[in-house]
Amino acid sequence: MTGVIILFIIHWYGSLFFQTFFHHRYASHAMFTMSRTWEKIFHVLAWIFQGTSYLSPYAYGVMHRMHHKHADTENDPHSPIFDKNVWNMMWKTRIYYKEVGTGEKEIEQKYIKGVPAWREWDKFAEHNIVRLAWIFVYIGLYWLVDAPIWAYFVFIPMHSLMSPLHGAIINWFSHKYGYRNYEVKDTSTNLMPVDWLMWGECLHNNHHKFGGRPNFAVKKFEFDPMFPCIRLMEKLNIIQYKKGKLDTDYM
Repeated sequence: MTGVIILFIIHWYGSLFFQTFFHHRYASHAMFTMSRTWEKIFHVLAWIFQGTSYLSPYAYGVMHRMHHKHADTENDPHSPIFDKNVWNMMWKTRIYYKEVGTGEKEIEQKYIKGVPAWREWDKFAEHNIVRLAWIFVYIGLYWLVDAPIWAYFVFIPMHSLMSPLHGAIINWFSHKYGYRNYEVKDTSTNLMPVDWLMWGECLHNNHHKFGGRPNFAVKKFEFDPMFPCIRLMEKLNIIQYKKGKLDTDYM
């Protein structure tokens, strides 16, 4: 059973790491820059860690920009205000995401500009056969750690839906529960001040107030664990801050 827990923790935090660092803070908000080579490396790493639930950085980035522009309005891709439960909201999000990715939904150029796009890779990574293959990988890993039979039915579905699960926690619960440092025009909240669960994403109210700020923690009692990682990658020259964009700068 210990092996199962370790596998789940690695997948949870590994998958979410790339979602918040690459998809959210880079693709959506352009909080820093990186070379085209590193961009492609992070595409591949995101696929490895997200697996079955791989998200296109392009579709995610465009959709998230729409979310910030139209938060909690009828044009928001995912707002708990207009859906009676989290399942309805996530199904609506799935449809919106698919339409952005396929080009069915007409998007203004300002939401697309600068969003990283490696569409050939996305088509491969999101192919149904590739997604199915990852499920067999998860089953194989559970077999290797001699997981109990019930774990296959409980944890494998969670591995397969990891990215939507992360999205549901933030887009539903971080608009309904928690505390608010700022009275913004939407319902965003901070679920917890020290975000050990979601790599800083739970500091959602702070983020909606300062959309371009790399550090989601604002108050002295708050901590965003992704920010030290960003600073480290900046020191290693993997990423570069835009001129003037430091941890205290706001967009």
